[in-house]
Amino acid sequence: MLACGLAVAVVAGVALGPVRIPPLEVVTALADDLGLPLPGDEAGGQHTTVINYIRLPRVLVGALVGAALGIAGATMQAVFRNPLAEPGVIGVSSGAALGAVAAIYFGWTALTPWMLPATAFVGAVAAMGFVFMVAALRRDRGPVTLLLVGIAVSAFFGALISVMVATAANDEELRGIVFWLQGGLGARTWQHVQLAAAPVVAGCLLLTVFGRDLNVLLLGDDGARAAGLDVARQRVVILGLTSLLTGAAVAVSGVIGFVGLVVPHALRLVIGPDNRILLPASALGGAAFLVLADLIARVAFSPTSLQVGIVTALFGAPVFLALVLRRRGTTGGLR
Repeated sequence: MLACGLAVAVVAGVALGPVRIPPLEVVTALADDLGLPLPGDEAGGQHTTVINYIRLPRVLVGALVGAALGIAGATMQAVFRNPLAEPGVIGVSSGAALGAVAAIYFGWTALTPWMLPATAFVGAVAAMGFVFMVAALRRDRGPVTLLLVGIAVSAFFGALISVMVATAANDEELRGIVFWLQGGLGARTWQHVQLAAAPVVAGCLLLTVFGRDLNVLLLGDDGARAAGLDVARQRVVILGLTSLLTGAAVAVSGVIGFVGLVVPHALRLVIGPDNRILLPASALGGAAFLVLADLIARVAFSPTSLQVGIVTALFGAPVFLALVLRRRGTTGGLR
């Protein structure tokens, strides 16, 4: 059902916009791109440019980013045994944001358009490395230590970003920083798809392999050790993969919130906590959610287009509040 929902979301995302394209034409164009031409394609070339060079790359980037944030959120919630955890909980999103904002602030983006995603990814990796280094110095890589260090790193990076925003040289620079921090999929191209596809697909597949280990981690550290799991090593490996996946997503879209928080939490209430099923489901659900959110951002206030990060917050915050209240009413609190 989630896979079918994602397919429908992709077709709708490509078909709807200022220029409306018949869904059948979209399906035909997608089939042609996959090398599966369909019969009866009389108007196949009418909107080819709009489909292949404007909307389809944007929709695919949205699907990749949504899948990365969805599965990363499910993984974080399992590692920290907390349904309120999300991909930026150990400072990765803040690190990526700081790298991208620094590129805009110091004018590095004038060197090459790829400087922004490159610095965002480097910032994410640096934040992850710093959190693990501090945890190693304390000789404690437990979830509480990683969480506290991540909160401190996020706060410090957020302060540095605020300094750059306050001292931006001109309105154009400030606008670029704010738009990136809000998260968006505008002007995405096939180069962005190529940049995100390999790390996101590989990261999702690798994290799915750890579904059983994440189930064991839900027993707690003592229970996981009793089951024969090397808790410290597996936690570092899993969080490392999650951080790289989040960094790759943030590098091409900016900071987009609530996808990794709401989607896994909602799916867990429906299909249960088994991460062998929940992880791929969260990837599909996150992809569909972000594609639909971007569609709403493009068409709801046409001709004005909102940043997709604003839409995910507008929809995600009330939905998550409803989930929290529902869970409190049924179980007495979050568990």
